[in-house]
Amino acid sequence: MSKKQKWFLVVTGILMLVVLAVIAFQVFMPKPEIKPNDIEVSERNVEEQEVEKPEVESKEYVNIFFIGKNEHNEEVYKAVKREYAADVDGSKIRYAVYSLIGGPKAEEKEHGVYSEIPPYSQVINITEKADKVIVNLNSAFVNGGGADSLYKRLYQLIKTVKQNSDLPVYLYLDGQRADVVGGEGLMITQPLSKSSLEN
Repeated sequence: MSKKQKWFLVVTGILMLVVLAVIAFQVFMPKPEIKPNDIEVSERNVEEQEVEKPEVESKEYVNIFFIGKNEHNEEVYKAVKREYAADVDGSKIRYAVYSLIGGPKAEEKEHGVYSEIPPYSQVINITEKADKVIVNLNSAFVNGGGADSLYKRLYQLIKTVKQNSDLPVYLYLDGQRADVVGGEGLMITQPLSKSSLEN
């Protein structure tokens, strides 16, 4: 065995002894006792731990019926969707009727809708009972425009109220039930329905 090999074995042996000594020191040396007061615990409130979830507001809409043209350039009743909030606008039918009488907004007119309801028409009141709804309008609603215009405005009203109430809806003019309206004596079957003007 050469001198180099002997030196290599000696150095290797010394290194192994050092490693064994370190391991033995780690294993057999007593560890300091940890007391509960020595541990720092991060205390957090429940409020801090909960991630705040943004409230998702579910939007509601009502449909108001105006008049427009279809792809064949024919006049049709077009539903305009408007955002509705019960705590601000009251019931759906109340908001829908007031919106209908108020007419289409500027941006809705840009989409080609208009109303046959005369500009001086007003809602006198809307009475909501457990078994029915009474929509009381002023007589301007049925004045002027001819029979064709009267039919259209009545259908606008009928479609709008039927879309926004499950209860029977009755039309009153100046406080009186409107069973016959207009200069030509147009008869209305009440409560309002799709067949109210089919006489």
